[in-house]
Amino acid sequence: METEFILQQEIKEITSLTTTWQAPSNIALVKYWGKHGMQLPANPSISFTLNACRTITTVNAVKGEHGFKISYEGVEKPDFAPKIKAFFERISSYSPWIKNYFFNIDTRNTFPHSSGIASSASSMAALSACIIDFESELTGLDLDYDKMSFLSRLGSGSACRSLQGQLVVWGEHDDTVGSSNLYGVDQTKLLHPTFQNYHDTILLVDKGQKTVSSTVGHGLMNDHAFAKARFEQAPQNLTLLKKALMEGDIETFIKITESEALTLHAMMMTSHPYFILMKPNTLRIIEEIWKYRKETQIPVCFTLDAGANVHLLYPNNHRTAVYEWINEKLAVYCQNSQYICDQIGSGASKLLA
Repeated sequence: METEFILQQEIKEITSLTTTWQAPSNIALVKYWGKHGMQLPANPSISFTLNACRTITTVNAVKGEHGFKISYEGVEKPDFAPKIKAFFERISSYSPWIKNYFFNIDTRNTFPHSSGIASSASSMAALSACIIDFESELTGLDLDYDKMSFLSRLGSGSACRSLQGQLVVWGEHDDTVGSSNLYGVDQTKLLHPTFQNYHDTILLVDKGQKTVSSTVGHGLMNDHAFAKARFEQAPQNLTLLKKALMEGDIETFIKITESEALTLHAMMMTSHPYFILMKPNTLRIIEEIWKYRKETQIPVCFTLDAGANVHLLYPNNHRTAVYEWINEKLAVYCQNSQYICDQIGSGASKLLA
């Protein structure tokens, strides 16, 4: 229940608080597409937590009139303000102490700002971690990672999958004990050794701004002709994928992961209005992946976010051969031949001053 996250404890009198947290992005394997209520998912999802692609956020909170200033790498960013304002408004009933502080927020990404990688998940996860860190200091309670995930969801739905664990399920799912629409649940214990240290090389086909915002994209599912079938398919795929991850079944992992990616884009192409988010080079890369997998039996596969970039997934023991192939065959399809090498990470962490 959401009420369990309403702070009840007494607050200490502290005039100034400062902390720095990092939180990574994540890549969904079974996609969340469509939402209702206050950032609640229309279907459950599961994701790998990334490591290198992360946001680092420093927050200084000073007792006084509530407000905030948001900067990116030390430069004030008023265009970020509406999202932060909405976030503070949404979380104020759960952490009412924030109404008594002014927040100076400075954030930066470890990946290029113009890389075409959405930073909303990592940025809202990092900010939520800072808020819960302050709450822990003000109350003397331990860090509450469930509440951290809960708050981050109110800023960006997928952010709730970036706080804790290498593999995270978000959304009520009959075959996942403890699953919730309110926050992400760590499922790292499921990972067979085959999937530990898995790699994700992000091939930057298009580094521009997203054609369609996530909010608009999710909204298109409300009256979608195929929504019912999709919302029935996703939990079934999640059950199959969890089993594959537990058993080290790469063949099923590839089948479900690639199908989910293409289904996401099929939903966009058949919505009203409709969008084609893939670029010609996205399709060329996919065809190269299929060809390489068939010829070499190396189990590379792809997934996609709601954009043109390709996430290339593969086991750690094949990284040397795959790196060579990326440089020989795939980099040419990337904007300015750029790609980002990443792999599974463990979530958010506090950085010492």
